[in-house]
Amino acid sequence: MRSLTRSTVAVIASAVLAGAVACSATAASAPAAGVASPAPTVAVQRTAGEARTLVGGLTVPWSLAFLPDGAALVTERNSARLLRVTPDGTARPVGTVAGVLPAGEGGLLGIAISPGYATDRAVYVYYTGAADNRVVRLTAAPDGTVDGTTQRVVVSGIPKGTIHNGGGLAFGPDGFLYVGTGEAGRGAPAQDKNDLGGKILRVTPDGAPAPGNPFGTAVYSYGHRNVQGLAWDPAGQLYATEFGQNTYDEINAITAGADYGWPLVEGVGNRQGLTDPLLTWTPAEASPSGMAYAGGSLWVGALRGARLWRVPLGENGGVGTPQPLLQGEYGRLRGVTATPDGSALWVTTSNRDGRGQPGADDDRILVIPLT
Repeated sequence: MRSLTRSTVAVIASAVLAGAVACSATAASAPAAGVASPAPTVAVQRTAGEARTLVGGLTVPWSLAFLPDGAALVTERNSARLLRVTPDGTARPVGTVAGVLPAGEGGLLGIAISPGYATDRAVYVYYTGAADNRVVRLTAAPDGTVDGTTQRVVVSGIPKGTIHNGGGLAFGPDGFLYVGTGEAGRGAPAQDKNDLGGKILRVTPDGAPAPGNPFGTAVYSYGHRNVQGLAWDPAGQLYATEFGQNTYDEINAITAGADYGWPLVEGVGNRQGLTDPLLTWTPAEASPSGMAYAGGSLWVGALRGARLWRVPLGENGGVGTPQPLLQGEYGRLRGVTATPDGSALWVTTSNRDGRGQPGADDDRILVIPLT
């Protein structure tokens, strides 16, 4: 998170044959994205095919998570509904989460499916309530409906606000639950390791601090402004998206116990004790929300930027040249989730969130095949 001028990299002008992506910059007139380290050599990448609308007529779908049968559970931020969406485009409400009080950027946000869903049928959601943001565990019935009234609180006391409510929620490859929070517009508490705002939390499925956490609490990393996207590469490296203030949005490689600088710096700070981002954009290019890993790249939904960013990962842990996709075609893009087999992305639009210009089919879930 730094305030110094960064090098910029021109976006890819064309895709390379056989799914490979050139990682050297090419001259282009599109907005550029900053990269924290020289673009490394990357392996052959999957590329995105043509997007299609799977289902429309939704209202601010925020996040989705796949069930073992291939369908997905989808959260709607303002209605507090959970929808079950199948690969053939059938969508039906299966529950409403009690206690959700949507306001500003808050409401029903992230969702994660228990790794043991086949036996425990547990569904985890992150929402804004009367006093805080919290993560609760719900239970799905055999018919697929979800009781949104019977809740087991997993994490409570996450600060709430009209802005920066975070909402990232995902189980990691270690089986623990990771929670991306926002600092609720308060700034300085992101540096307070006793405050749950502006953090990435790591907890057991019951909400206890996960073994090995750096401070003996739920806090895994700190100094964040607003974390909504969490994704892991095949080596188990965690990445997170970060909303900047006025200058730099970010992707960060997350290390246990690291300080990512907010509000001391925005973007690259080159300051001892602070961890610099892998990559930055201007907010006009990004405002990055959901993120998924698939086929050698990170895929990031951009809200204000109204595009899908494809960020190739390098063999040395760096990033290659970012490629903007769907620029301006579907408006604000938020949730990005890879199918369990990695063959496609499901992407939610967020044009009915009060900041977009919704069309007749909005909001939607898009399907993008990866080849």
